[in-house]
Amino acid sequence: MLGALLDGSNSSAKLWGDSAYRSTQIETVLGLMGFTSHIHERGYRNRPLGGRQKQKNRTRSRTRAKVEHVFGTMVNSMGGKGVKSIGLKRVTGIMGLRNLTYNLRRLVMWESKSLPT
Repeated sequence: MLGALLDGSNSSAKLWGDSAYRSTQIETVLGLMGFTSHIHERGYRNRPLGGRQKQKNRTRSRTRAKVEHVFGTMVNSMGGKGVKSIGLKRVTGIMGLRNLTYNLRRLVMWESKSLPT
């Protein structure tokens, strides 16, 4: 299924994902399609992750968290990622306003943290 979801015209050749998406088949498909895998590694029973693997996962998590927090906020407090509207211009406008709202909320959060108490 992953091969059908990936689009060759993406602007990036990197694929980020949770360890649930890691398998030798997926790694092979990504290599054949020209994608670089940044999927988390996972430990198994009696074979935990080593220090290098943990560090790689930590580095990958920093990048993934920046993206996933945006979608998490949209889903939990802005009515979800879906838009019920007719026309691409309206959908683009609605998503633009949601992005603006998210950025303003982040600005308010950072400004409130920098205020002296």
